[in-house]
Amino acid sequence: MRLTIGDVLKFDVMKNARVRTGKQLLDERHVQWISAMEMPVENFVRKNEVVLSTAIGCGHDLELFKQFVQDIAESEASALMIALGRYIYDIPREVMELAEQKSLVIIEIPWEVRFADIIEDVMRELNGIDYKEREKSEKVQQELLKLILQETDLSHISKFIERHVGSPIVITDRTGTIQEKSSHHSNLVEKWKDYVIQGMIPSRKAAVLTHDPMFQKFQIIELEDRFILQLPVLQVLGDAQGYLFVLLPPDTSAESFLTQYRVNVLEHSATTIALWLSRKNAIEDTKMRLRSDFVQELAKGEFLSWDQANSRAKLLGYNLKLPYICIVGFPENLKTLFRKRKQDADSFEHWLDNMIRYIEEEIFYAAQSLKREVMMTYQGEKLMIFLEISVDKSNENAANFLDLVERRLTNLLPEVVISWGIGNYREDVDGFSESYQNAEVALNIGRRKKGSGHRMLFENTRVDRVLLSLAQNKDMKEVIMSTIEPLVEYDEQRNMDLIGTFSAYNQCHGNVSQTARSLNLHRQSLLYRLRKIESLTGLSLIDPDDLFLLDLSIKTWKMGLSEEIVKQR
Repeated sequence: MRLTIGDVLKFDVMKNARVRTGKQLLDERHVQWISAMEMPVENFVRKNEVVLSTAIGCGHDLELFKQFVQDIAESEASALMIALGRYIYDIPREVMELAEQKSLVIIEIPWEVRFADIIEDVMRELNGIDYKEREKSEKVQQELLKLILQETDLSHISKFIERHVGSPIVITDRTGTIQEKSSHHSNLVEKWKDYVIQGMIPSRKAAVLTHDPMFQKFQIIELEDRFILQLPVLQVLGDAQGYLFVLLPPDTSAESFLTQYRVNVLEHSATTIALWLSRKNAIEDTKMRLRSDFVQELAKGEFLSWDQANSRAKLLGYNLKLPYICIVGFPENLKTLFRKRKQDADSFEHWLDNMIRYIEEEIFYAAQSLKREVMMTYQGEKLMIFLEISVDKSNENAANFLDLVERRLTNLLPEVVISWGIGNYREDVDGFSESYQNAEVALNIGRRKKGSGHRMLFENTRVDRVLLSLAQNKDMKEVIMSTIEPLVEYDEQRNMDLIGTFSAYNQCHGNVSQTARSLNLHRQSLLYRLRKIESLTGLSLIDPDDLFLLDLSIKTWKMGLSEEIVKQR
């Protein structure tokens, strides 16, 4: 219920008032405030305010009068009431034309009508409306508190709120992840996750809806040609732990939608949701922390017996009797993506929490789609996953799982690059730790050998593990470094890539023509490079032993000694 200018004109005190402009707007213009004032207007007039004036500051200056009316109109006042009889005897035609252009209601009142009487009647009506609205909203508040005390689920609370505000709502946690949504599905809700990732939801801009005190807590978001109201759900210390969003009907402005009653209901609702989220978050955070710690302890081999691990697993809803392999994922470029974002309101830690949550959601979804159990945590910048497999098809299970994960992540987070290491199946409680160590080795070898964004199976790293083992031997390390270092130095100085040239030559089994084509080099240029390799290393490319030593040195260097050579300089 709202008071309009049309309602005000029905008061006895207004019986001799005369509407001069904006007659068609009388039932559209709402009244929230009333005051008496003269020039200058500046920023003293609020939106939806009735202004009473004698226009004393205008005198007989037409331009001053027009400026006064224009300032009132630009303040979005509901109406300007001018007392005629002492300072102004007639409102000039030019002023009324300006008021019509600016859609400002101007009402003439007789000089003998006291402003105090008008203000008293308007305030009495506004206070009566406020009282009724407050009484109504307090009943809603009591009902909401009952729902919390009865431990009602969020879907029932959501429907209750939606019924009283008359528009679909969405409830999210602090990251913007939907906790509950209206039963009225829309394209906007279906694309919600995309908007969250783009940083459009929740809005973190400092700007507020208007300067009206009633709207200070609200923010407005415009998406897909419709407006969304955002109201933070606050914790005790003032940080938002979630958000309440109201999806306004098409072609509806926030100002026209937000009546005092709806504002009160939404504020009570935000308090109720805060209580619900606090209880839910405390439970979920504890559960997630316990599960995360358990997965990490499994991977690190910290359980002394099968019974100890199995009893903990049962409490957390895990079944350790199923066969699992470990998969370790390393998101390569999250910091780079964060720096590229235009929105800079979030901290990296807050943004990272969102990203990891979305990645974990897709991992859980992929496991559910394949009807596989999964245990997972994110520790030390790595995703640690234990996936249920069929023992005789472990590699195939892992491949299908990662195919589905990457397919979904490509749609959701197309720029994120993740490298994967896949361990082997091992039995008993120690098998979890062994599979994790294997996955770590596979991940590290894969990143060194193939670069970012690839997968590596532990069982495909046998040669690489031999090379790494050789690299740890002191004598072998000296031989390898003395062989490879001249080539590394020359490549850095001349940018000729002799190491890449030899690798291509060896892969082509010494066929010069085939090597030249693969490198897109002239035959003579290739022969020059090959002679340069021989002169720098003192090895012959036609001697099988020399070829073996050079090939072994380059492969071992690529596996880890390259960093050591750089450090020694």
